[in-house]
This record gives sequence, C-alpha cells and structure tokens, in this order.
Amino acid sequence: MFTVAVSDHVMIAHSFADPFFGPAQRLHGATYAIDLEVHAPSLGPHDVVMDIGALHSLLRAILAELDYRNLDEHAAFAGRLSTTERVAQHVADRASASIATLDADGAPVAGATVRVVARESPTAYAAYSRPV
Repeated sequence: MFTVAVSDHVMIAHSFADPFFGPAQRLHGATYAIDLEVHAPSLGPHDVVMDIGALHSLLRAILAELDYRNLDEHAAFAGRLSTTERVAQHVADRASASIATLDADGAPVAGATVRVVARESPTAYAAYSRPV
C-alpha cells in the first residue's frame, strides 16, 4: 500500500451540550492539526499516489470552511456534537468527495482510501478512514 499525506491546521470554537464533557460544555476554542492521507494499492501513471500539491490545496479549501468558525453554528454539525472524531469524519468525507471529482490524471487509482487524523494536542488525536 502506498501513501501520500499532507498536514495543515484549523482554529475553531465549539461546545458540547452533554454533561459527559464537564467544563467543555462551555464555549471554548481548539486548534486542530489535521493530517490527510491517501492510501492506494498501486501508483498512478506518474508513479505517485496523486499530486501532493493538489492534495494540500484540497485540504486547505476544506479547512477554510471551518477556520475561525463556531462549529455549534456550522451546518455540517447540526444535530450532533463536533467532537474530534466528528471533525475527522467531516474532513475525510469532504476530501473523499473532492478527490472523486478530480480528472483521471490527477485522481488516485481505484481502491484508494483516505484517512484523516485530527490532533487536538501533541498527545491526543482521533482518526477516521473511508474509501474515496
């Protein structure tokens, strides 16, 4: 399995309306370091999984939709908590949809998967994987 990955970060605000989360029920900020990985069983026609520059641009565009926003008010999190796991899932879903629209020359080969790691601190993270 081959992998290409890029990283970026996003600054958000949110709260968790569930007593399980204790003080995090109050509005607070977070800076997530986000890793976006594309895994493929083989390389494409240019001996790469996909264009790394295109992958970074794609991640930046997805994170721009979240950056400096209160996720409590973001449509993607309506009716659910914006936990680190859900942030990773949202980015992976958006990345998969965006990658699927790339032309055949820029997209990864069939059978590719994406994995997003959302790091809320240097020692704590959540991840989500899905097919492209």
